[in-house]
Amino acid sequence: MCMKINPAEYKILVVDDVQSNVLLLKALLGREGFNIIYAMNGTEALEKVKSESPDLVLLDVMMPDMDGFEVAGRLKVEPSQAEIPIIFLTALNDSASVVKGFQLGANDFISKPFRREELLIRVEHQLSLVDARRIILRQTEELRKTIAGRDKLYSVIAHDLRSPMASIKMLCNTIMMSIEPGSVPQDVFEMLEMANKTSEEVFSLLDNLLKWTKSQLGKLSNVPQPIDLVGLVDGVIEVFKPIAESKSIALALERSIESVEVVVDVEMIKSVVRNLISNAIKFSHKDTTVTTRVETRMDERNGLNEVIVIVSDKGCGIKEEDQPKLLNEATHFTTFGTNSEEGSGLGLLLCKDFVAKNNGQLWFTSKPGAGSDFCFSLPLK
Repeated sequence: MCMKINPAEYKILVVDDVQSNVLLLKALLGREGFNIIYAMNGTEALEKVKSESPDLVLLDVMMPDMDGFEVAGRLKVEPSQAEIPIIFLTALNDSASVVKGFQLGANDFISKPFRREELLIRVEHQLSLVDARRIILRQTEELRKTIAGRDKLYSVIAHDLRSPMASIKMLCNTIMMSIEPGSVPQDVFEMLEMANKTSEEVFSLLDNLLKWTKSQLGKLSNVPQPIDLVGLVDGVIEVFKPIAESKSIALALERSIESVEVVVDVEMIKSVVRNLISNAIKFSHKDTTVTTRVETRMDERNGLNEVIVIVSDKGCGIKEEDQPKLLNEATHFTTFGTNSEEGSGLGLLLCKDFVAKNNGQLWFTSKPGAGSDFCFSLPLK
């Protein structure tokens, strides 16, 4: 069933060298309310398409000087005209002409002499497709603008809030390192602890949001540099030790090698390690250890050497039914930490994206109540 159209909104170009055929088509279609323009030959038809921008062309095949097939061929090579549907008008009934017409981009054929009902059905069908295509294009453009606006908003929010939030985080860290629990009332100390923890979480969210938005917009450039991965991981662990100690969690580094050089975007991989260790602390229980291992292995699938980083915790783990949701952009899954820390779900998606941009892979294994291992691999040259 064709989409209902308003004939007054559409302009049809009739091209035929026989004036009686033009008059007949003008009468049949004009009576229905369509706007009709006409051309008596191929050259005039091309000019009318350019000047009038019709919504549909009814094109006679057999014309002197330039036949309908040549006109159609010229129309279809012009990007601005290629989408205009063409219905060939022909007295020909041989299959070769029909095949040639469709090869040139014809949308339909109508045989002479015209039957009013057939003509109107075929015309309305093509114009309903034009209408549907326009709706899709309009909605696609609206969606593109909405997504662009959303991404710009994310970027502005993250960028403009990141600097002041970094200052607040640093102030909170400094205050917490400067006071002893007994030097202020217990309730004040607990509020300061909460403010410090919240500032850490908000800063982490903004940092991830800014990087994620830049990555999705293609504005985050990948700048590979040689770096000792063991040293990089060790440096991140040192930064997180005070945060881990506040939850009575120990951080340990295990390595099968003293150093290993990889060629990666340093900031991206550092962000991956930070997110994985931060999550491990978030989901670990008091008086446990988060262990980060760095080891090399041969990948049997492609015969290449690679380095593996594994961040292990003995925390609450992830329910089996929730595990498929974790690295899935569509589900945007997140849970609360052992101290009710909130997450955005962006961190792991960002890690997955950054590792992939450095030709690696990210995966995890988890057992509810026993802990999780989050791993990523990077190729070695």
